[in-house]
Amino acid sequence: MADEEIRHLVRIMNTDLQGKKPVKYALTGIRGIGLRTSRVIVDSTGIDPNAVIGYLSDEDIKKLDSTIDKFEEQLPKWMLNRQFDPLTGENKHLLGQDIILTLKEDLNDLKKSRAYRGLRHERGLKVRGQRTKSTGRRGSTIGVRKKK
Repeated sequence: MADEEIRHLVRIMNTDLQGKKPVKYALTGIRGIGLRTSRVIVDSTGIDPNAVIGYLSDEDIKKLDSTIDKFEEQLPKWMLNRQFDPLTGENKHLLGQDIILTLKEDLNDLKKSRAYRGLRHERGLKVRGQRTKSTGRRGSTIGVRKKK
């Protein structure tokens, strides 16, 4: 292991991962994969979770990549990040750029339907019932001015 050169960047799922990290922590750099899901992926491939990802062979990296593509079937329903998709009704686990695109699509649907949440997003206000009288002020708002 010491005579091999480390890869400082490892590309998995169109994401550059830091090569100096252990596999279980490096996989969390992919959007949609946390520690728990990375542990499931590493256990299913048979790779040592504490091995540094920069020292892995090309075969191991391909094995990780193919496992990430198919690991959705191994997860229980409660572990998926997109349960009961409103359009299809399926349970999915989104990864990478799909998360960002789906979020934008959901927000646009809320705005089009003129739902309360959509209007709040549109106006840049707080959405989940937080107070707005004194917090959440952005820009050059100074505060309440007293009458003279």
